Amino acid sequence: MAVLSSSLSAFFIKKLVHPSKPTSIFSHYSTHPHLSAMNFPPRSKPGSAASATTSEVPDLPSNEMGKIVEQTFQRYSSSDEAKRNGSGVAIVWFRNDLRVLDNEALVKAWASSQAVLPVYCVDPRLFGTTHYFGFPKTGALRAQFLIECLADLKRNLMNRGLNLLIQHGKPEEILPSLAKTFEAHTVYAHKETCSEELNVERLVRNGLRQVVLPPSPGQSTSLSSSNHPKLQLIWGSTMYHIEDLPFSTSSLPDVYTQFRKSVESKCTIRICIRTPTLLGPPPNIEDWGSVPSIDQLGLHEEKVSRGMRFIGGEAAALSRVNEYFWKKDLLKVYKATRNGMLGADYSTKFSPWLASGSLSPRFIYQEVKRYEKERQANDSTYWVLFELIWRDYFRFLSVKYRNSLFHLGGPRKVEARWSQDQTMFEAWRDGCTGYPLIDANMKELSATGFMSNRGRQIVCSFLVRDMGIDWRMGAEWFETCLLDYDPCSNYGNWTYGAGVGNDPREDRYFSIPKQAKTYDPEGEYVAFWLPELQALPNDKRNFPGKSYINQIVPLKFGNITSSGDKDSASARRTAFRGKQRKGHMR
Repeated sequence: MAVLSSSLSAFFIKKLVHPSKPTSIFSHYSTHPHLSAMNFPPRSKPGSAASATTSEVPDLPSNEMGKIVEQTFQRYSSSDEAKRNGSGVAIVWFRNDLRVLDNEALVKAWASSQAVLPVYCVDPRLFGTTHYFGFPKTGALRAQFLIECLADLKRNLMNRGLNLLIQHGKPEEILPSLAKTFEAHTVYAHKETCSEELNVERLVRNGLRQVVLPPSPGQSTSLSSSNHPKLQLIWGSTMYHIEDLPFSTSSLPDVYTQFRKSVESKCTIRICIRTPTLLGPPPNIEDWGSVPSIDQLGLHEEKVSRGMRFIGGEAAALSRVNEYFWKKDLLKVYKATRNGMLGADYSTKFSPWLASGSLSPRFIYQEVKRYEKERQANDSTYWVLFELIWRDYFRFLSVKYRNSLFHLGGPRKVEARWSQDQTMFEAWRDGCTGYPLIDANMKELSATGFMSNRGRQIVCSFLVRDMGIDWRMGAEWFETCLLDYDPCSNYGNWTYGAGVGNDPREDRYFSIPKQAKTYDPEGEYVAFWLPELQALPNDKRNFPGKSYINQIVPLKFGNITSSGDKDSASARRTAFRGKQRKGHMR
């Protein structure tokens, strides 16, 4: 991996002064004097023929996105600088919180210091291989999305008088060195919950303990040997704050509905942290480092030529919220459309930005409440929050169950025999199973880094129920591909789908014929991703018979004929046995 930035010895502090105030701290990206070479990624015109087969999310021109960001930042900003009474330098270690709006770590660092040093570490471990099966830990599409997130974060920080120091290497080596060089009293960061991230936190804390800061004014020199930079971790990844839960994480209910009803009745969601309009000055640094290219991450560029192309960064995230809620007014129908599979607007599509931390769940909550006040409240507006509570739940479960989330038997230590047949797995991975609904979803995942919630449940069920493949192979492939990968939601959902999750009632089988007839009745989705099916009559696209490749395995609940009907007798017998095992067919 290439190292772009200069050595730490080249860094120096000249003088801590506030930068001159720009004409408008919310300058549009295209005209900001510091950012002339850092515009948004190339974009096709909304609705243009860039092609009928691709769409950008959000589908807005750059100047409109700039206005949305300006207005949103103004709404959630504070000009009160009286709260800043700190001293010295504080470091902000950006991780999966690549945003300015509602970033408590950033605001605390500003309030406790005279100068803030924002840092992102390009950790080589993020571009290694997965734990069990050696798949790429970060695929090219998510890496490109991350690159765009970093470029946008750098823009937004510069618009507020800061910058983003980008360093290649391990945080436990970079952050103590920076703390020593700049005599930083605190490193602020958002708290994570899974073992790999927790291990990095532990190593960073240990590294900071090896740094001895000079005595502060009035401090005894005899005490200075115990004066070390501190690592202050802040909870900021969920809609409900962990400290506000009505139970400890060790007593977290194992049934989602119980959790949801409890937090809804007993908890209040905190409002977004208001961000100062000016966050500078930063320390004076010669080389802030460059946003890496895809090649410098050891990957090859993959262009999205079909389906949805998500734009990375906080500006795109805020623009998508505005587009979905306000411009297209789709929030009011979310519950009715959320199980779609084709196109950008059947659901919010917020998840990639939530996973990178470019979008705060509390911001979404406040925008939903604003929509309910200004337009209407209904089941759909509530259901967006319902899904965010699911996301919270998986995050809190990862605290309760720790590494068992990644173990074969899951949180309940279920004993079962799984296959790791490579040929079978590759047929699933490559979308060559002979079942159009499975194959179309897997091709979408590979081509775009995204798959609908409905699609994820269907392909998971097929892999573990019909093929009998080790669920961890599916989970790790999703880890490679998904733009919205986060370990809590990904492995939480896979343990549920595999029947090894914390809730013993969650043991569901998704019937492909039923799912196809319900959610793709005209075969539009499968025909989009499998063009060879387009010539078939609509009702044959999901059930093409010999017009498509051979089916790699029979279905657990009976095979399907070209009309989508099950082989009657054996299907009924198999279905009955499945229900005896407490499976739920959908």
